[in-house]
Amino acid sequence: MSASSAARTGPASPAARRVLTVCLLVPAVAALALWAFAWPAARIAPRDLPLGVAGAPAAVAQVEQRLAARGGAFELHRYADEAAAREAIDSREVYGAVVVTARGPELLTASAASPVVAQLLREGVAAGLPDGGGPETVDVVPAPDGDPRGAALGAAVLPLALAGVAAGTLVSLLGLRGGRAAAALAGAAALVGVTATALAHSWLGIITGDWWAEAGVFALTALAVGAAAAGLAALLGSGGIGLGALLVVLLGNPFSGASSAPELLPGPVGAIGQWLPPGAGSQMLRSVAFFDGAGAGGPVLVLWTWVALGLCAVFLAGTRRTRRPAPGGADTAAGDTAAESARAHRTPSGTGR
Repeated sequence: MSASSAARTGPASPAARRVLTVCLLVPAVAALALWAFAWPAARIAPRDLPLGVAGAPAAVAQVEQRLAARGGAFELHRYADEAAAREAIDSREVYGAVVVTARGPELLTASAASPVVAQLLREGVAAGLPDGGGPETVDVVPAPDGDPRGAALGAAVLPLALAGVAAGTLVSLLGLRGGRAAAALAGAAALVGVTATALAHSWLGIITGDWWAEAGVFALTALAVGAAAAGLAALLGSGGIGLGALLVVLLGNPFSGASSAPELLPGPVGAIGQWLPPGAGSQMLRSVAFFDGAGAGGPVLVLWTWVALGLCAVFLAGTRRTRRPAPGGADTAAGDTAAESARAHRTPSGTGR
């Protein structure tokens, strides 16, 4: 066997290293995906979940004491009466409220904000009441008939994330820069918004708000993801595409709380998810679709921040590439000029006598 053949088949050959890379990288990605998706789902529980209490001060104090004993499960807000508690639910200050009346305790929920939270409140609040009995429950803002469990709305986050990543990746691979890149991202996002609303609102009936406002939410979410992916690719190359997919798909999607609520996710996961486009987009969609836009200010700011940062990166990278001289261009031109001058003044050889 020749030395070159031994080098190609040796344990440290490039082919062997590539095989080892695949064998190690794929399980690592699988482990990361399982951790990101399965761990938050397996640890769902209320953590400082905003909950209102209303009624006579003496009766309310007793209810507050019982609920506070749940070990930080609820963040309690006191309201003067049932009307104030309902207003707080409509404005998305709280997920529900316990109203102490002369007939007994009454539980107000909003399954449109999160069917999972509404179910947890029906179970958890009943256990925390003085008599331990089940209170009368009123769904102030019910979930739509087309999606009573909120499963379809939660499932809509991943397609939006994939669409945004695909738009940013295509812009990068096609070499679009500056204004052309921004126009491509905006146009794709607008069409995603119209298409998604046609499916989710007009066909499936899982959202019931203003049609064009919902289309704007879908479009803005897709634009935020696309701009982030394109910006990272412009700055970091192909590695930026992978980083964008990691942030949005592997972290942003499971950390969004779209299928439950951010306050049900463990540790800082819920808070982190609301700073990423999928989490901000899902919360904004609920606000626009079911609560007339209440509570949408924070998500709007997050999404536009991602859009601005991503487009700034795209324009910055395009400007740097435009100004960068071609490799060896100036030196080659100078060399050509010097050669021409030398040839013009050169004395022909072989003419002397």
